[in-house]
Amino acid sequence: MKFQKLRTYSFFTIMSLMSFYAAAQASFAPPPVVPYGVPISLESAKKAAGGAIVEAQKNKWRMAVAIVDTGGHLIYFERMQDTQTGSVDLAIEKAKTAALFRRSTKLFQDAVAGGGEGLRLLRLTGAIPIDGGIPIIENGKLVGAVGISGGSGDQDGQTAMAGAAAVK
Repeated sequence: MKFQKLRTYSFFTIMSLMSFYAAAQASFAPPPVVPYGVPISLESAKKAAGGAIVEAQKNKWRMAVAIVDTGGHLIYFERMQDTQTGSVDLAIEKAKTAALFRRSTKLFQDAVAGGGEGLRLLRLTGAIPIDGGIPIIENGKLVGAVGISGGSGDQDGQTAMAGAAAVK
């Protein structure tokens, strides 16, 4: 009887572990079908940065703000007073990732956190898996991206969303 209970317990434990492993192995979704448009103008880039800075100031956060075009090339950059200097390159890399891969860097962060197949993203050239990079969509087309660094991942993501929304 004891052996039967142990065997049943072992079976359910193994099945639970296998289903957890299978869930962790879920594939990373393909990029959304959002076509590239004409690269963001300097005027629109400044508008996106302005929206992000307003959000950061409202919350008393110090942020570095980068706006890139569809190719991930820097169009506009601003670092708020007293923002850590390490955030400069991170903001640019987050924006570049969002533009080149046509998705939020939060999706990369979540995939890596899920483990399994998501860990492959750590070796994906040009992708930074930290929240704070958001594509900028104008008239249904990707025109660039905003990258934010200086706070927590959630703060960076919230600020980036405000920047992207300012262009619409």
